[in-house]
Amino acid sequence: MKFININIESNIAILTISRPKYLNALNQKLIEELSNKLDLIRSNEKIRVVIISGEGNKSFVAGADIKEFANFNKEEGELLSKNGHDYLFDKIANFNKPVIAAINGYALGGGLELALACHIRIASINAKMGLPECSLGLIPGYGGTQRLVRIIGESKASEMILTSKIVNAQDAEKIGLVSSIFNPDQLMHGAINLANACVKNSPKALEKAIMCINKNFDNMGLQFEQKAFGSLFATNEFKEGVSAFLEKRKPNF
Repeated sequence: MKFININIESNIAILTISRPKYLNALNQKLIEELSNKLDLIRSNEKIRVVIISGEGNKSFVAGADIKEFANFNKEEGELLSKNGHDYLFDKIANFNKPVIAAINGYALGGGLELALACHIRIASINAKMGLPECSLGLIPGYGGTQRLVRIIGESKASEMILTSKIVNAQDAEKIGLVSSIFNPDQLMHGAINLANACVKNSPKALEKAIMCINKNFDNMGLQFEQKAFGSLFATNEFKEGVSAFLEKRKPNF
């Protein structure tokens, strides 16, 4: 099944995540397909900037597909996190061209982590963002504990992660989670304007700038997150949290 639609406009590749029945939730096939699309774009010198968005106006990516890993054990959970980093999230963060997230609705859990891996984030005014993993007996496992702190600071990031708080677009702009917000019908126009501003610059300079910006961060934190994420799959609280989610009830921790 095809989950990623690609549209090339001049020097810009627009990747649209298309799994609308599930609010564009991430599963392993979607991650693999998006990773493969990025590999093709990386080697295409005509493409200078990438925009990632979701189909429709309800959801960017509503999170990971919880049914896919509900019965994972510790080792499978850690591998899930590691493969996500290797195949997609670290690939985006270290991509050789600017990657812009156009957040067009819900960006929760793995969806927000996908946006956090991008170099620039903008959002529509109806967007909602958060990392609710602790309510499932988990932690963010695709870089959220590291990248959110880097982007908005420890205090705000800790509040969002530890309380599973969901923020709206206006608050996200205030705390620096996104750089700009737009009416839904203007979001892609705003993303293309940003992309065109990048296109005017030297491709090699942009690549080196991304590399230098990323040198501010210690990737050992990402590896620690992977192990901590996996360890929670061995707990009864994870089993209760996921069961509660799938049964549409509140967890009893």
